[in-house]
Amino acid sequence: TEGSWESLPVALSPGVLQALRELGFARMTPVQSATIPLFMNNKDVAAEAVTGSGKTLAFVIPILEILLRREEKLKKMQVGAIIITPTRELAVQIDEVLSRFTKHFPRFSQILLIGGRNPMEDVEKFKEHGGNIIVATPGRLEDLFRRKADGLDLASCVKSLDVLVLDEADRLLDMGFEASLNAILDFLPKQRRTGLFSATQTQEVENLVRAGLRNPVRISVKEKGVAASNTQKTPTRLENYYMICKADEKFNQLVHFLRQHKQEKHLVFFSTCACVEYYGKALESLIKQVKIMSIHGKMKHKRNKIFTEFRKLPGGILVCTDVMARGIDIPEVHWVLQYDPPSSASAFVHRCGRTARIGNVGSALVFLLPMEESYINFLSINQKCPMQEMKPQTNVLDLLPKLQSMALADRAVFEKGMKAFVSYVQAYAKHECNLIFRIKDLDFASLAKGFALLKMPKMPELRGKCFPDFTPVTVNTDSISFKDKNREKQRQKQLEQQRKERQENGGKKKFIKNKAWSKQKAKREKKKKITAKRKREEGSDIEDEDMEELLNDTRLLKRLKKGKISEEEFEKRLTGSQSRLKAETVAD
Repeated sequence: TEGSWESLPVALSPGVLQALRELGFARMTPVQSATIPLFMNNKDVAAEAVTGSGKTLAFVIPILEILLRREEKLKKMQVGAIIITPTRELAVQIDEVLSRFTKHFPRFSQILLIGGRNPMEDVEKFKEHGGNIIVATPGRLEDLFRRKADGLDLASCVKSLDVLVLDEADRLLDMGFEASLNAILDFLPKQRRTGLFSATQTQEVENLVRAGLRNPVRISVKEKGVAASNTQKTPTRLENYYMICKADEKFNQLVHFLRQHKQEKHLVFFSTCACVEYYGKALESLIKQVKIMSIHGKMKHKRNKIFTEFRKLPGGILVCTDVMARGIDIPEVHWVLQYDPPSSASAFVHRCGRTARIGNVGSALVFLLPMEESYINFLSINQKCPMQEMKPQTNVLDLLPKLQSMALADRAVFEKGMKAFVSYVQAYAKHECNLIFRIKDLDFASLAKGFALLKMPKMPELRGKCFPDFTPVTVNTDSISFKDKNREKQRQKQLEQQRKERQENGGKKKFIKNKAWSKQKAKREKKKKITAKRKREEGSDIEDEDMEELLNDTRLLKRLKKGKISEEEFEKRLTGSQSRLKAETVAD
């Protein structure tokens, strides 16, 4: 920590000092002492500091001080400040911190605008109470700017805007938020103060101009000693470990570790929502007398409730995706466990940063496959992240047969396992560091055992491969029923319908083109566009078209022989393709 709040070159108002005393913050952190005076003196700031260094107060305090010093008081419907964050959980957290200050300033109204609820509720709430300070996620804020027909002219309300803050700025400037953010910035006045805050921001500096900063002061707060010379991006009080174990041993090691640390608070990160759904249920049934909760981005309405409840718990396990990786401040997290390594190196830093916050100690552990060991060197160079090895525990219980019996007893578990496996393989194929995480080096048999699968799923990545090391169960998986009676009733209804269709088609199954889970439509479209573009550039001639039509006719003939299309359908399609070729020839 740095000096006391009173030592700032700009004096803070009594209400702000009172709130700080109530929160128990007697002294400033380095990022606060560096940022607050600049922000209050009307400078645009771009602040980078390690996770858990107190960035939230570094913008909440200047916002209040700037609004307090306005010449004209803000009216109910006038917006003085907007804080934009990438996730709902982070928005809720900032809103809570802000409310601890605004209770001393009844003249300011604040409003939280996030997804997961009806937008009309937010419209009515804003019209009734106003919102001098808005805390929002990009999607919902953009939506409200387009609600003029519902009686809310937010574009007029923001003309009085003094401060814009982008928290976790590098994530907000990612492709997913770019369109919403640009749309929002178009509505905001150019004469304003703007602050960008993040733990990993240097890579995104070129995007600062787009965010509307004018000659920003760049603040980069490093930790003292070794960390300062190494520009380490994780807190120095964080103990970072890694464990090398095979795919079919990983789950047993995780359960053993969690059973050994039952009294502590853990975050367990998985790469996909489907993995969170599957392993969350598995951990619930295998680890007793511990509160286990799951959270991921596809949850619509439950997310806020789960997040708030877990924050209040003294101990427990939160199974989650990277939706919980950034900016989230959960009190007293002892261990951050990364069952799957994240898709990017910067996400690794953010995940680890959920523990060892504001000078506290904490530990993080990442599980790696033997072929992924070089990731440790990569992290030490790329993210200046020192790590030490933790050896796998010996004599751990094999819980995978128990997981398989759960899948045999309930179709819901069986289906979740299959989807989790497929989604994991898809995510692995898209890893940013694909020189280390190579899908062709994956041991699919060992991986399927680690997921406790009853059989291998059908997916393009496994086509044509044999797995002698994987033994599927002898049970017909179609006979596995849902524990939920309504779901099972619905499934039986569908099976009956399929049986009827098969009888009508003379014992043959009605031909439906399979849509593999991992077949990427976008990829095919992109390929088509590239081919079309190349042909346009080369000025493709009729011989190419002839070849294409010939291939189409051959495919039709094959389908006719297999009985997949009737003779009438064959003739109809053949005539259509020939007439199309004729028309194109004439046009040429």
